[in-house]
Amino acid sequence: MKTPYLALGLAGGLLLAAAGCKNFLEQPVLGQYAAGQFFTSDTNAILAVNAAYVPLSFRDASSNVLWVLGDLASDDALKGSNPGDQADFQSVQDFNTTPINAAVEAQWKRDYDGVFKCNVVLDGLPATNTSVSPVVLAQAVGQAQFLRAWYYFQLTTIYGDIPLHLTVETPEALQSPVVPQAQIFAQVEADCQAAAAALPPTWTGTDVGRATKGAALALLAKTYLYEKKWVMAAQTAQQVDGLGYKLLPVFADNFRAATKNNTEAVFAVQHTSNLSPGQGNSLNQWFAPRVQNGYGFYYPTPSLAASFEQSPAGVVDPRLDYTLGRKGQDFFGVPFDTTWTTTGYLSKKHLQPLTEVPAATKGDGNLNFQAIRYAEVLLIEAEALNEAGNGAAALAPLNQVRKRARESYLYDATLPGAGTVPPGLLPDITTTDQSQLRDLIRQERRVELATEFQRFFDIIRYGQAYATQALRGKPNFNYTKNRFFPIPQSERDTNKKLGI
Repeated sequence: MKTPYLALGLAGGLLLAAAGCKNFLEQPVLGQYAAGQFFTSDTNAILAVNAAYVPLSFRDASSNVLWVLGDLASDDALKGSNPGDQADFQSVQDFNTTPINAAVEAQWKRDYDGVFKCNVVLDGLPATNTSVSPVVLAQAVGQAQFLRAWYYFQLTTIYGDIPLHLTVETPEALQSPVVPQAQIFAQVEADCQAAAAALPPTWTGTDVGRATKGAALALLAKTYLYEKKWVMAAQTAQQVDGLGYKLLPVFADNFRAATKNNTEAVFAVQHTSNLSPGQGNSLNQWFAPRVQNGYGFYYPTPSLAASFEQSPAGVVDPRLDYTLGRKGQDFFGVPFDTTWTTTGYLSKKHLQPLTEVPAATKGDGNLNFQAIRYAEVLLIEAEALNEAGNGAAALAPLNQVRKRARESYLYDATLPGAGTVPPGLLPDITTTDQSQLRDLIRQERRVELATEFQRFFDIIRYGQAYATQALRGKPNFNYTKNRFFPIPQSERDTNKKLGI
């Protein structure tokens, strides 16, 4: 086999870190190195694992298109902007998706680039490597295993059966057939289990934001959920419960730059403004209205807005206005203008006020992307317990999520009538009927995780009947044909052993 070489332009690519993001960029290593000659120090091992985080970034929202595949394909959002602008995104929304679709191509390349970078680390840091200290080696390997699991989880939920690459391979070895989704999930499980054993529960200082034991266990629980391994999903989510995560008192603080990397953030993609090369979050520009120098590409639907509950007196779930801009409400310090959107709504979770990110630098936001929140872990636990036939136990995690939502009124002085929870708002769920509780958990997941790019994948995993009903407004949708996106033409052209 040919010796793999690593092209490491790390100065231009490292994403990670929280407050100390700049520290990850201070020692660039440029050029090409034989793998055996690169992993000769702790510094180089850390640089290599840092590079494996890069594909997570939303510094270019046109190439990290989870928002297109996860939400525009669902009933939660529509493509905005001009009809011909990013026409392939419209095709995803309308289920006119072909293998040459730009979004389908972009996410495939991005996630497999992540897999490759993880394999570089794993190949370069075997247990026999004595040039790297044991602690750094174990932690670097654990992070690479978690990240590889993350990328493969995304790939198989998006594309279904896909090729599985577990080492840095020659072009000849990269010619490989797809394997069943069950085999991909099995690898995700194995990587998450290994990562959970190797990673610390928390990081400190400039390392805050790296993958943790909790992140690995949360992704493992989610994988079990997708596989319908209900008991294992619930038990694994409960392991995350024991690691000290807590729901924030105010729901919206998950989506504010001043309160990021908090007790609810199980795994967050880190973004920092005003760096060169840029490490900011461009979703801030892609989703903002044109009048604020945004692109206006993401319009939440009336269906999503209507899914938020109201009290008997008509007081809405506070998550509605934390999540969506709408008529008659404040939009980051200015009145919402309905001419900004064709649906009547804009997303707020990925946007920042102009006082934080001026219009001139709109695409350089410093909001993290909340990849896994503890609220989702609780909803995984609730769903798994109910599907396993233990509806009574499912009520506790489900009602934790609802309690936090309604009690935002106790802690957020900006809410009308703050200081008292409006009577009858988001009462605890009490039914233990499995079918009824299933519907309630699915509804809770929709509103809690709204505009976090997961809705389409939830719709699909709930099954054909649910998907057909949810997407009834999309006449081109066919569950059998469209439950996965097509493998891109570039892979079909270059991988002659693909087998599809």
